[in-house]
Amino acid sequence: MKESTNKTNVMRALDKAGISYTPMTYEVDEDNLAGTHIAEEIGLPGEIVFKTLVARGDKKGLAVFCIPAPAELDLKEAARLTGNKKIEMVPVKELLGLVGYIRGACSPIGMKKKFPTFIDETCLLHEKITISAGIRGIQLLLAPADLIAVVDAQTAPLTHTV
Repeated sequence: MKESTNKTNVMRALDKAGISYTPMTYEVDEDNLAGTHIAEEIGLPGEIVFKTLVARGDKKGLAVFCIPAPAELDLKEAARLTGNKKIEMVPVKELLGLVGYIRGACSPIGMKKKFPTFIDETCLLHEKITISAGIRGIQLLLAPADLIAVVDAQTAPLTHTV
């Protein structure tokens, strides 16, 4: 693990908010952008490496969900939480235009607009979790409470076992 010297917009936003974080770099594998692979690369358990997902509801538009890398988003619960009847994942090709991030680099911090954000409640079981720094190859280790505060997120049970 190397220290990153270039600041991303996510890092700048955290600096501005006075939130401390630790950048963790990894070698990007274009053929495997899975959060579980990233967890292996940075040497952390998958349950503290959080992936950021963007979904579109049939009534309320876009919402952001952060869940542990090995987990799957419970779409029924996500719809209920967001006041939608139905919710589906945004196609990868639409991500950059909608939120400003590409697959494998999506962060709940610094999106083009502020969207309702939900973080799986299991984040509260850990002293630190990681999220993407907004570019492939860097994860940021930070306190869940700081992440919740900076993105004004709600915690909820968001996953189901596969």
